[in-house]
Amino acid sequence: MNISEKFKMAYLLPVFIAFFVMGFVDIVGVSTSYVKSDFALNDTLANLLPMMVFVWFAICSIPTGVLMGRIGRKKMVLYSLALTSLSMILPLLGYSFPVVLVAFMLLGISNTMLQVSLNPLLMDMIRPERVTSMITLGNFVKAISSTLGPLIVSMAVGKFQNWHLIFSVYAILSLFSFLCLLPVRTEETKFVEIQKGISSIWGLLKSSKMLLIFSVILLSVGFEIGLMTTVPKYLVERCSSPIAEASIGCSVYFVGRTLGTFLGSFLFTRFNAKRMMTWSVLGGIIFMGLFLILSNLIGMMVLLFFIGLTCANIFPFVFSQGLQTNREKANEASALMIMGVAGGAILPVFMGMMADASNQCFSLLLPLAVLVYIWIALYKI
Repeated sequence: MNISEKFKMAYLLPVFIAFFVMGFVDIVGVSTSYVKSDFALNDTLANLLPMMVFVWFAICSIPTGVLMGRIGRKKMVLYSLALTSLSMILPLLGYSFPVVLVAFMLLGISNTMLQVSLNPLLMDMIRPERVTSMITLGNFVKAISSTLGPLIVSMAVGKFQNWHLIFSVYAILSLFSFLCLLPVRTEETKFVEIQKGISSIWGLLKSSKMLLIFSVILLSVGFEIGLMTTVPKYLVERCSSPIAEASIGCSVYFVGRTLGTFLGSFLFTRFNAKRMMTWSVLGGIIFMGLFLILSNLIGMMVLLFFIGLTCANIFPFVFSQGLQTNREKANEASALMIMGVAGGAILPVFMGMMADASNQCFSLLLPLAVLVYIWIALYKI
């Protein structure tokens, strides 16, 4: 490793702290169940909360990519961390349904900015052959954050009977991440290819591979957010569990996902990543089918762990494929792919309507169908 590479590696820690902040967006899953209970909402209305978060990935991803080409990746990450802090402060000033909607709207915008800019910033700090493993490691850190979120909520409810104290924890951590990254000097790659704006980003979809990658990202995020939004309500419906206990199901899923991304960060450098992913997602389909059949709480928790484990690396694998396919257009490719995160706004709305029309189990057939599509698509990426 030369001096320049050592210099870059020394500054990876603040970047991975920012990956931890990226995981804050996943709290919307467990939050939906509490907001529904607090304000006596039906499923369709309650599921507007994840929509309020993830719709901004569709609206803001491309403008963020264009702006990032002008101001730089590090500045965009810093702006996103500052906005995350602000979004988490709002519910502490006054807890009401409109305030929660605005807070999660800002969280969605800031997380869009963060996801568009952070992966390309990381890519500037590592060698090309390490892109897949390091992005997977970043998602491992993000998964730790996602796992801790529901646990912190459960502790807040148990000790203070006030679940939204999670916002104060997230506000402090976001500010801490901002302060850690602020003094870091980065060497951002200056490509010969000049940023061409929106037309350059949409032009990437002319590639059939990028179109398929985009669809998998759209549906994989929709799968996870739809599942996490529905799991607490489903466990209440299926097992008559208290909502605080049912919400632990989200953490169990994220524990599996955390382990999966940790293992993936090593295994992707040693084995055929595509073959690993196809077998892993097939396992996810089987575990998801069993989850819909069982009615034993412990057994269902175990299956949630394995669903998280087997589906953990879909996003980092596909995202890294998109970046490496378009390495000289990393800003544009990142913006396009992060736009696909808007899938988290789409699937939960349809699942809410399906649940209101029938039950929570019926709504979970949609994530199962999505997994089948992803498994088939992986053979062609």
